[in-house]
Amino acid sequence: MTKVIVSVVGIQKDVYGEENRIESVAVGRHYFKNGVNYISYQDNETAGMEGTNTLLKISDDCVTLVRKGQVEHTQVFKLSETNTSLYRTPYGDITLTIMTNNLDISFGTSTGTINIGYELVVDGQWQSANKLHIKICNDNNVCSAVN
Repeated sequence: MTKVIVSVVGIQKDVYGEENRIESVAVGRHYFKNGVNYISYQDNETAGMEGTNTLLKISDDCVTLVRKGQVEHTQVFKLSETNTSLYRTPYGDITLTIMTNNLDISFGTSTGTINIGYELVVDGQWQSANKLHIKICNDNNVCSAVN
């Protein structure tokens, strides 16, 4: 396992055109197994996920996000595919459906970038257009420069 810095910027535009931006940086671990890159890290208060472990499974054409802890959730991002999943919270469960309309994965041996664009539907109601910018690097100074 290799120590990495994970920088995530999430941008959400709602039905009124209002934009919400969340940024977080965490120390994580990278490992490679059976052709898939794995990044694990502890989410923090900034992302609203304190006490939640996140695992990113990164392949050539797909990113799977798995959260366990305060929130339980598995989300698959694959270009032009719709994916429905259950988002479990201490307050109840929510059904999330996403349609991935952009997926750009650029990953080396243990570092890289991932850009995801997707539409989010919550319990059958369109919620927002979203962008996720994820940067995995070995140097905190470089990693904090995500757009």
